[in-house]
Amino acid sequence: MSSALTDLCRYPIVQAPMAGGTSCPQLAAAVAEAGGLGFLAAGYKTADGMYNEIKQLRGLTGKAFGVNLFMPQPGLADPSAVEVYRQQLAGETTWYETPLGDPDSDGDDGYEAKLAILLDDPVPAVSFTFGCPTRDTLDAFAGVGTYTVVTVTTPEEAQAAQWAGADAVCVQGVEAGGHQSTHHDDPQTDGTGIGLLSLVAQVRETVQIPIVAAGGLMRGSQIAAVLAAGAEAAQFGTAFLICPESGASPLHKRALTNPLFVRTALTRAFSGRPARGLVNRFMREHGPYAPAAYPQVHYLTAGLRKAAARAGDAQGMALWAGQGHRMARELPAGRLVRLLAEELDAARTAVSTGSTQ
Repeated sequence: MSSALTDLCRYPIVQAPMAGGTSCPQLAAAVAEAGGLGFLAAGYKTADGMYNEIKQLRGLTGKAFGVNLFMPQPGLADPSAVEVYRQQLAGETTWYETPLGDPDSDGDDGYEAKLAILLDDPVPAVSFTFGCPTRDTLDAFAGVGTYTVVTVTTPEEAQAAQWAGADAVCVQGVEAGGHQSTHHDDPQTDGTGIGLLSLVAQVRETVQIPIVAAGGLMRGSQIAAVLAAGAEAAQFGTAFLICPESGASPLHKRALTNPLFVRTALTRAFSGRPARGLVNRFMREHGPYAPAAYPQVHYLTAGLRKAAARAGDAQGMALWAGQGHRMARELPAGRLVRLLAEELDAARTAVSTGSTQ
């Protein structure tokens, strides 16, 4: 690991910032206390809500942690396409007895207000999703001692992040659960994502800054693989989603290992942006028709997803999950961090022993 990342955590294990309540202070604290790098997800929260969670987390641990921000999205969505999708969802509003949301809600996710808080009261690390901040923003964080990470999905995006002044990139393979963090949402590139090991190797040859690898990772042996490919750390999302400290709904947690959900797929059905989740009824029925309209579709379907959760109906929820979801282990987050570290050591020993025989 690079010295800067070593200063943040004992093990090369990062807990992914999963928005929507999953990456809560309790989860981030448990990961940090065990030697990993815990993250809070500021996405879909107000600036005050983010700050309150930071204060809670500081009360739970004195270890380093990070906060993830969503980059503001350009208003490129076709209003007529959003309206057509609204009409298609009419049957869902009847079924769940709840209205659709306002697609024109906060499009910048309170970005500037969150930046102001994080620069005024710095945290150890800040990462960015759905784009790359300006050099001025990244320089400002460097000035207050905050380590910055930009999530990327291509070597070109990684190069842009390095040019802008990011300290590291989080390289997200197509296997990852939740949203694909492409910097430009182009429907013509749907389904063309790169697998994690190939992507890490390509990015390693493109940039000189540290790499955090993310996408479908569930075991310590996979940490060894991405480190060998050129990463300095591995990020886990789905693996921590099932932990008792996670803020994910019990339905979502059970679905990860439920034989009823046999595969994952990328879909725009729930948010208007490509995101990987367990294939369920809502995804099958609406995914083929969902427009490229984020965050409009996210706000449009938010009430439906909450109503489905209240009704105990996993078939109407966004069940974000990576391709390795069936390997999820229901362990306390701290125990999972230690187990991953043990598995990493075992994998390294096996390679070392094999190379001497």
